[in-house]
Amino acid sequence: MNLFAKKRRPGWLCLNLHADRIDLSHVLVEGRPRPEILLCESFRKEGSDADTLRRLRKELNLGRYQCTTLLKTGEYQMLAVDAPNVPAAEAKNALRWSIRDLVDYPVETAVVDGVRVPGAENAGRGAQMLAVAARSEAVGAAVKPFNDADIDLEVIDVPELAQRNLATLFEQEGRGLAMLCFDDNGALLTFTSGGELYQARRIDVSLRDFVPGADETERYDRMALELQRSLDHFDRQFRSVSVSRLVISPVPDGERLAEYLGANLTVPVSLLDLEQVADFPGVPELRDPLRQSQCLQMIGAALREEAAV
Repeated sequence: MNLFAKKRRPGWLCLNLHADRIDLSHVLVEGRPRPEILLCESFRKEGSDADTLRRLRKELNLGRYQCTTLLKTGEYQMLAVDAPNVPAAEAKNALRWSIRDLVDYPVETAVVDGVRVPGAENAGRGAQMLAVAARSEAVGAAVKPFNDADIDLEVIDVPELAQRNLATLFEQEGRGLAMLCFDDNGALLTFTSGGELYQARRIDVSLRDFVPGADETERYDRMALELQRSLDHFDRQFRSVSVSRLVISPVPDGERLAEYLGANLTVPVSLLDLEQVADFPGVPELRDPLRQSQCLQMIGAALREEAAV
């Protein structure tokens, strides 16, 4: 026992690096009837990533937090594969072998992890997993600014799993949920049930593409077609999971988009509203729907279990 160890603040802090800013979110889950978002801020970069992180480490006492970050689109792949039939302790190495023909670089140089897909066996298939693979140099590059700033990262996550954490708050017991979240780089569609991720895919529409007051009929048509195809595919793959609704993150004229999609899809559609599932009395800017959309991924990443893994 180290009697002089620093006491960590409860909850998780997610730090995301962008071209011009660093985003932070601190969320407390344990001991609360609903998750409480204690911090959700963006800081303009001054100097390099490491320079800005050093400044924030000092100003915010980041050494007292359990810290995580998210890999960016293009830095990793999420691949659906058959689950290796090996003991749990050997699963990660076996998973590496399973994806050897699905990545375009030597699999020996990959960082690999994965999550099981529930219920695949009940659909007449063998057990399935979603494997996450990244080049080791990509992971090293993501971690380097934190190491240079003397910030310990206990977890490196991916957006699909962060969105799963968020979707869990909106699920109805025994039903599946489709969630579509937009940010400045695109849109991510996930299918979850019982707090587990079943499927995920990217859609090439970002927050930047929506113009308030513009005629978005063509864009809405294209989105409705892609979403219905995804819903149909999920239904064929997982007949035992009934999707109760599609939740979409706020965009300009979001009510109009939700109404359009609701009239053209086979499931009800509603806009995501964090106030329905979380508390953030100290972060009033999250009452702005578009600010919510910008922060959803890092909030989801901070919605982790208390113990580091």
